Amino acid sequence: MTVTTQKFTFEQYLSYEDGTDVQYELVDGELVPMSLGTGKHGNVIWFLGKQFDELIASTERSWVSRSSVIGVQSPRGRAWETSRIPDITVLPLAQWEAMASREAVIRMNEPPPLLVVEVVSPSTKSDDYRSKRGEYGFLEIPEYWIVDPLVEKVTVCVVENQFYDATEFIGDDPIQSTVFPELNLNTDQIMRGNL
Repeated sequence: MTVTTQKFTFEQYLSYEDGTDVQYELVDGELVPMSLGTGKHGNVIWFLGKQFDELIASTERSWVSRSSVIGVQSPRGRAWETSRIPDITVLPLAQWEAMASREAVIRMNEPPPLLVVEVVSPSTKSDDYRSKRGEYGFLEIPEYWIVDPLVEKVTVCVVENQFYDATEFIGDDPIQSTVFPELNLNTDQIMRGNL
């Protein structure tokens, strides 16, 4: 659902304020409101973010994991007028700190995040599996997770020359990650939101 037929440039989007608490993605120059997900959707985001934070701390990596607060400028559209807000973004700490006094958006001319996660809901299913997969691949984000509570499946996409090779995980199959090779987690645990 789009808010208006008015087209926005990326810079107009960054400064857009409508006086509400609604968060928007910019898709082909149009504002698209991000709706609240179900409690399960939110729990999956919280749980995975917590797991990533614990792994980052235990391995002493200089990274951070942030939920729904970092935009990623995307190549969709003719004038680069798309910005996605992944459910979880993992990036180097220095890159996060560089955003302290500007919009929290990773621009096209900056290094991509290390990993992004989208948690599927009925309204985002097509974008999560198709549009975002193509956009994130073009940006060469090393790893893209599609976590689908609707069918209880996790798809881990690993980039190779701007395209993703995907592996699906269900049930108690251990999830394999190139970004977090020491990860000890399966789909059932993610869907339950606990160990």
